[in-house]
Amino acid sequence: MFELKAQMYFAAAHHLLNYEGECENQHGHNWLVEVYVVGSELNKSNILVDYKVLKRELKSVLDLLDHKDLNTLSFFNGESPSSEIISKFIYTEMKKKISITSKVSVWETPTSCATYYEG
Repeated sequence: MFELKAQMYFAAAHHLLNYEGECENQHGHNWLVEVYVVGSELNKSNILVDYKVLKRELKSVLDLLDHKDLNTLSFFNGESPSSEIISKFIYTEMKKKISITSKVSVWETPTSCATYYEG
């Protein structure tokens, strides 16, 4: 099996619902997103997925979130846009574009991330 990873950033604001503490107040992050693809079949150039394609598709998903107030986006439909929910959203959108997407990690700080993948 082969696994590729691409990274990209987006900046956005959010606040957590049903939470008591500082994060219940609106605040922002420069989120680091890592998207992984996994597969065993390489193309005739011995490439699983062209990094240009992977990054282009990731950018198209992150453009939906970049410089937005995540709480106001219909994607989250009144749910608390936690790192966990954001990673699931990005995973779902990437899976539509690149079927061999295997997981997505979303870092809200250099030491804290949430990862979503299907079990």
